[in-house]
Amino acid sequence: MLTAIPTRRTFLQAGAALLASTALPTLARAQAASAGGRLIVAADSEPKNLNPAIVASNGVFFVASKVIEPLAEASFEGKDGLSPRLATAWEGSEDGLSVTFKLRAGVTWHDGKPFTSADVAFSALSVWKPLQNLGRIVFANLETVETPDAATAVFRFSKPTPLQLIRNALPVVSSVIPKHLYEGTDIAANPANVQLVGTGPFRFAEYKPGEYYRLTRNDAYWGKPQPNLDEIVFRVLPDRAGAGAALEAEEIQLAAFSAVPLTDLDRISRVPGIKVITKGYEALTYQLVVEINHRRKELADLKVRQAIAHAIDRKFVVDTIFLGYAAASTGPVPKNAPEFYDADVPTYDFDVAKANALLDEAGYAKDADGKRFSLKLRPAPYFNETRQFGDYLRQALAAVGIDAEIVNADSAAHQKAVYTDHDFDLAVAPPVFRGDPAISTTILVQSGIPAGVGFSNQGGYANAELDAVIAKAAETIDTARRTELYRQFQKLVAADLPLINVAEWGFITVARDSVLNVASNPRWAVSNWADTALQG
Repeated sequence: MLTAIPTRRTFLQAGAALLASTALPTLARAQAASAGGRLIVAADSEPKNLNPAIVASNGVFFVASKVIEPLAEASFEGKDGLSPRLATAWEGSEDGLSVTFKLRAGVTWHDGKPFTSADVAFSALSVWKPLQNLGRIVFANLETVETPDAATAVFRFSKPTPLQLIRNALPVVSSVIPKHLYEGTDIAANPANVQLVGTGPFRFAEYKPGEYYRLTRNDAYWGKPQPNLDEIVFRVLPDRAGAGAALEAEEIQLAAFSAVPLTDLDRISRVPGIKVITKGYEALTYQLVVEINHRRKELADLKVRQAIAHAIDRKFVVDTIFLGYAAASTGPVPKNAPEFYDADVPTYDFDVAKANALLDEAGYAKDADGKRFSLKLRPAPYFNETRQFGDYLRQALAAVGIDAEIVNADSAAHQKAVYTDHDFDLAVAPPVFRGDPAISTTILVQSGIPAGVGFSNQGGYANAELDAVIAKAAETIDTARRTELYRQFQKLVAADLPLINVAEWGFITVARDSVLNVASNPRWAVSNWADTALQG
């Protein structure tokens, strides 16, 4: 059984059970090898749908990116910050109405079928555009995909679509799935969404709910380098406080996405055999936001939203919850995106007196118990920081007379409650900024997103002016004009507060010294790990 085990002795006992069920080398033997071996990784979430073509989120990518590949991946050195994967080249037309992809030859799916342009066309038209949380924006105007031969896919758009956007989006929205396994099925319910079949360096081998996901080496992988590891086991450890102890006990070898709590970093960095790595998240800026259900009468009032913004002490959040490993946000675009970032937006200083005055002006007086109204608050369960901020927000709201009831749930239940059932008043979320506002940020505030689309505007907010700016930017080819539209976008969001941006941060990886080639690209944790290795 792969469960949280506090001691080395009990780990070895449990490891024997895993060995019996998988017939793979023990952890000790893996560490002694200079090639191959088993890498055991902490996973604090357990996605039920592992298909990144449908759910473009880092919890899904963390496991699935080793199995299912995109057209291109982020790179520190590559042209336009990209490394070719299933596509070897791409070129956009001057009018923005088409993009031609040259595809890699000689690639096979894990079931032995050939990868062709038909798979790309099917993924784009049947999955990315209609189903994916981010692809439905990037490919909103995708009309058809022509496949003149097995190695060419020509995307044709009904309206101009900036090549800059397509390039920025490729690592996130272009995971290709096998047409032969999905065509003619209910795509959202297809068993291949868990029993993944891809083209990547690792094959999906096994999933034991509550315990682990197991991937094995793809000996027929097309790429160079060939995968070094024999196996990757993502061990489900929902209690992040246990990740550091598991590393020290050598029960796991790697914990990404700050799975080791920030409060433990200083101590664990001094433990022999363990390293702390801050690189590898440059293309994954997380933003701590308060999502707002505008269907609630009180929250539909701008003065109430402004009051909530003034009730939040961002400096306290950065210094106390993130221990300084974050920065206060001013709006929906983070500071480390200088191409788009605009500091000249309305801001909301921490001011309890002003928050109380705004609530009074809105007509929500305190009762005899000092309460104005009550709200249901759902903190996202993904990170310690989102849960801790939920506790802080409850206290901050109480200071201005708003009684917030915290409702905690696991990942699946939280996502259903917020993004399908709309069973929330406020929710704490950690959306990711991926280098371009259209890839993830605009979906948080754009109206008309169907219920059930994860990590999107499910609060019922609608602003015709903001929607028009988003739509215009999505089809503006001129880079300078497009940048100006996104500066206007930031001003509108900061002024009307469809949601409240609080902080922005990157993550930290903690690993045993035996793990090599960590952080080799700016999306390393959610890339394919073909070059990751173990040494003795």
